[in-house]
Amino acid sequence: MSFETISVIGLGYIGLPTAAMFASRKVNVIGVDVNAHAVDTINRGEIHIVEPELDMLVHASVNQGYLRAALVPEPADAFLIAVPTPFAASDESGSHHQPDLTYIESATRAVAKVIKKGDLVILESTSPVGATELMAQWLSEERPDLTFPQDVGSNADVNIAHCPERVLPGHVVRELVENDRVIGGMSPRCSERATQLYKTFVQGECIITNARTAEMAKLTENASRDVSIAFANELSLICDRLDINVWELIALANRHPRVNILQPGPGVGGHCIAVDPWFIVAKTPEQARLISTAREINDGKPKWVIEKVKLALAEHLASQANKTSKEISIACLGLVFKPDIDDLRESPALGITQDIRQWFEGELLVVEPNITELPASLAEHASLVPLEQAVVKADIIVVLVNHKEFRQLRDMDLDKILCIDTIGLVS
Repeated sequence: MSFETISVIGLGYIGLPTAAMFASRKVNVIGVDVNAHAVDTINRGEIHIVEPELDMLVHASVNQGYLRAALVPEPADAFLIAVPTPFAASDESGSHHQPDLTYIESATRAVAKVIKKGDLVILESTSPVGATELMAQWLSEERPDLTFPQDVGSNADVNIAHCPERVLPGHVVRELVENDRVIGGMSPRCSERATQLYKTFVQGECIITNARTAEMAKLTENASRDVSIAFANELSLICDRLDINVWELIALANRHPRVNILQPGPGVGGHCIAVDPWFIVAKTPEQARLISTAREINDGKPKWVIEKVKLALAEHLASQANKTSKEISIACLGLVFKPDIDDLRESPALGITQDIRQWFEGELLVVEPNITELPASLAEHASLVPLEQAVVKADIIVVLVNHKEFRQLRDMDLDKILCIDTIGLVS
């Protein structure tokens, strides 16, 4: 059974590149998003996010008639749900790390209105274990006239699977094609059809498992990274207390043939590593002790950076008896969550800058070469400036992101500036 029309629900950092990739193989694709601006932008052959090569892919696909965007789902042969899974509001226990499946449920129930016998529905959203089964349940509730794999297995009218994305921002177009895919069908037939769909463009291996294992695989990948980063961040706290250069220490330790310590930073951001491990903790809080501790270490690192900024401010004021804090300038270098992209999601650099804005009375300068305007939370209280201007004006510089543009700091005269280097760029 072929897939003549594919629908991708959610046209963000994953959904839009996925839709464009199918369309580039001359398959009819309907992208769906509740954001009217995104829909209009895509239908003009343009993109509303920053991702290398994606603009050309979307432009060509729209102009050739293989890709269009809509506000509501339309009939198709396969539906890929790629909507956000943020944290829910705090529950009665005060936990604010429970996954919010509202977007998945809303998308699922919308898709249910147009599915038919023979269709395939795939959940791509990073999800807690059991989310695919919930999706199948919601579909069944909406469409009692159809059968689903949780009831009749491979004989179901509608096939359902989970296939998490595993791509790196800034390299999404290439990695969608080259990376292996983990495909977790709710029956062997579901896995078979999902594999057939992804082989439209995936050159990597499609590895079949069940839906729960596929969900846990994505969470495990990101939790593993998070634990490794937490070790590096904890080392930076220890070295600060013991007056040791953590960057030199890690470089020396990594000379061991079986040691590969990551680099510390101001925290962990992004839509995956900063979020996904909590989905494991939410399901198994008594067992996920190491994962929970790693999250707490990484979530606590921005507070440590802010304390360093406060100490630097106090030190500078002590050395400048005639100055008040209102006459001091602080420059924050970087707002996004990783180098050389425009993604602000869960960014510790953004959070640190916003925190400084709340208590700092002086001039706050922001250098972020990957955006053209500051987010609303900073727009009235900070200035977006070039790096050269920040170095000239600032009394204190906080290096938060390792952008390629910032590497010229190594050649600049920073002797008269207090520099808080959270990433080891100039240390």
